[in-house]
Amino acid sequence: MTEVSSLTGRLLVAAPALTDPNFDRAVVLLLDHDEEGSLGVVLNRPTPVDVGDILEPWAGLAGDPGVVFQGGPVSLDSALGIAVIPGGEGPLGWRRVHGAIGLVDLEAPPELLAKALGSLRIFAGYAGWGPGQLEDELSEDAWYVVESEPGDVSSPRPEGLWRAVLRRQRGQLAMVATYPDDPLLN
Repeated sequence: MTEVSSLTGRLLVAAPALTDPNFDRAVVLLLDHDEEGSLGVVLNRPTPVDVGDILEPWAGLAGDPGVVFQGGPVSLDSALGIAVIPGGEGPLGWRRVHGAIGLVDLEAPPELLAKALGSLRIFAGYAGWGPGQLEDELSEDAWYVVESEPGDVSSPRPEGLWRAVLRRQRGQLAMVATYPDDPLLN
C-alpha cells in the first residue's frame, strides 16, 4: 500500500467536469484523511432548515445564515458541528482539526463554548471516501486541492464559495472560477 499524505484541513473544490450531482460545484473541507479513508463536509450546501428546528440550544451560536448545511450524502440523519476558535487552546467540547477550525461536541452544553466561538456551522451528513477512493478521484482530476481559510467555514455567502475559493488561487486555477454554469449555453 502506498503512503497517503494527509490532506486534513484542506479544501476539495469540485472540477467543472465532476458529474456526481452530490458534488456539483462543491467545496469540501476535509476533516480527516489517512490510509483508512477520508471524511469531510460540503461547505456550500445550505438547506432551508433552521438550526433551531433540530438543535435549538445551538441556534443562537450558529453564524449567518442560521441554517443547517447538507454536509454530504452520507448519514443525513446525523449532525456535525464545525467551529472556528481563534487563539490557542480551545474550550472543552471542541477538538482542533486544522488551524483554528475544529469539531464541536454537540452533546456538550452550548454555554461551554459560547464565549470562545468565532463561528459555528451545523452540517447534516458528511462526505466520505474509502481507502484509496479519494486518491483515485484526484488522479482523475475530479477535484482541485487548495488551502482552506477559517472564513471558508463561515462564509456569509455560501452559494458563492466555489467561485470565491477558485478566484483567490494563483495562475490558471483562478480562471476556472469563470467557468459557466452551463457550458452548452456559452
